[in-house]
Amino acid sequence: MRIRLLLPIVLVLAGCAHTNKVQEVRFEDVLITGDLELEKLNDEELFAAGSSFYAAEDYKQAARYFGRLADFWPNSKHRRIALYNCGLADEKLEAWEEAFQRFHELADPKGHGDALDAAFKSAEVLYHLERYDQAIELLDVIGNREDLGLNKRIEARVQVGICNLEAGRSEEAEKVLRKVVNDWQDLSDKDQIDDYFPAQAQFFLGEIFRLHYEEVKLDPEKTAEQLGKDLEYKAEMLLSSQGHYLRAIRIGNGYWATASGAQIGGLYENLWDHMMNAPIPRDMNEEEGEIYRQELRKKIRVLISKAITIYERTLEAAERIGASNPFVERTKASLQRMKDLLLAEAEAEEKGQPPVAKPKHDGT
Repeated sequence: MRIRLLLPIVLVLAGCAHTNKVQEVRFEDVLITGDLELEKLNDEELFAAGSSFYAAEDYKQAARYFGRLADFWPNSKHRRIALYNCGLADEKLEAWEEAFQRFHELADPKGHGDALDAAFKSAEVLYHLERYDQAIELLDVIGNREDLGLNKRIEARVQVGICNLEAGRSEEAEKVLRKVVNDWQDLSDKDQIDDYFPAQAQFFLGEIFRLHYEEVKLDPEKTAEQLGKDLEYKAEMLLSSQGHYLRAIRIGNGYWATASGAQIGGLYENLWDHMMNAPIPRDMNEEEGEIYRQELRKKIRVLISKAITIYERTLEAAERIGASNPFVERTKASLQRMKDLLLAEAEAEEKGQPPVAKPKHDGT
C-alpha cells in the first residue's frame, strides 16, 4: 500500500489586539509505504511463514516476511534470526545492497555465534559489491583474533587474499595466500582444518599465475627469437599455475579439485588457441615458415592430448567423489570439444591440410 500525505501546518501568529494573521506553511509530500497483507500478522506468524517460504526456495517471499519481522518487531525473540535469514534470502536474489544492510546490523568481527557469521557474510556481500577494501577491513579483524579457532582465522585470511586479487593487488594476494598454505603445511594435525580453505588458497594461487600467463601477448611484429622468448615465458607461467592447481587437487577437497582440473585443461586449450593463431615470425622466409608450421603442428597435438587427459582425470575424480558443480559440466563440454578437435586435426594432417580451427559447439 502506498499512501501520499500532504502535511499542512497552520501557524496562528499573534498580532495586535484587533487582528490575527494566519499563515499556511506547506511541506513537500511524504511517501509512506506499507504492506497491508502482512500488517495483521504477529512476529510468530511472520517467522513461520518466512521459514516456510525459505525452505520452499521462494526467496522473494522469504525476504518479505523476514524483513517485515525485522523492521516492525524490534523486541521479538525471532528478530536476530529473521535479520540473518532475510540477508540470506536477499543474497540468493543477488540483492547485494539489501543483504549487506541486514547482515551489517548483526555483524561483529570481534563477536561470536551469529554476530561472527554475519561478519563473514557482510564481507562476502561486500565482495560482490566490489567494495574489497571494506571486506578486507572486516576480515583482517577476524583473521588476527587469537581467541578464535584456526579454522575461522584461515577462512578469513583466504578471503583477504581473494579480495586483494580482485582489487588488482596480485602481489599482496600471493603473499597472503602463500602464508595460509605454509601455515597449513606446518600443522602436525591437518585434520583440525577444513580442507576447503587450503585448497581454495592453492586454487587462487593458480589463478594469480593464470592471469600472469594471460598477460603475455604474442606480437606478430616480433622476430622468431623474440616470439620464442615470449612463448617460453608464457609456458613458464602456465606450468606455475598448473603446479598450484595440482596441489589443490592433491589436498583432496572435491569442489576445488574439480575446479582446478577444469582450469588446467582450460590452460592447455587456451595455449593451443594462441599457438594456432600465432603468426609466422616476420623474419622467416617461405621455406622456414613451412618448417615452422610443421613444428607448430606437433606441439599443437601434444597440447590437445594433454588437455584431453586432464579433463578425463578431472571427470573421473568428480564421479568418484560424487561432485556436482558448474566446473563438472564445463569440463564435460570441453572434453568433447577437444576430442572432436583431435580427430579433425588427424584427418587434416592425413590430407595434407593446415591445422584445423576449433570445432564450434552450442553454448560454448
